[in-house]
Amino acid sequence: MNIQDWRRKIDEIDRKLVRLLSQRAECSLAIGRLKRAAEIPLFHRKRERQIAKNVRCANRGPLPDKSIQFLFEQILRVTRAAVRRALRPPKAGRAAHRTQ
Repeated sequence: MNIQDWRRKIDEIDRKLVRLLSQRAECSLAIGRLKRAAEIPLFHRKRERQIAKNVRCANRGPLPDKSIQFLFEQILRVTRAAVRRALRPPKAGRAAHRTQ
């Protein structure tokens, strides 16, 4: 394979990663809705530690475990923010503005 072939392969993988990250975020949002309905805390550090352990165990390289863990910490950080934003009650002004 030449450089262009490798770049096309990377572009394809990047598109797949975006789709998978979106699916993961949708799952997190669904869980957030269930937790809100059950009136339980949205986020648990114990679960996040389990995720970190899971991704380290799944890692077969070439990236080191610390790098994989860092990437997942960032995924969790942005997912938490997205879930909080999505589950935030609408502000009165915002809801009225949307209907105009």
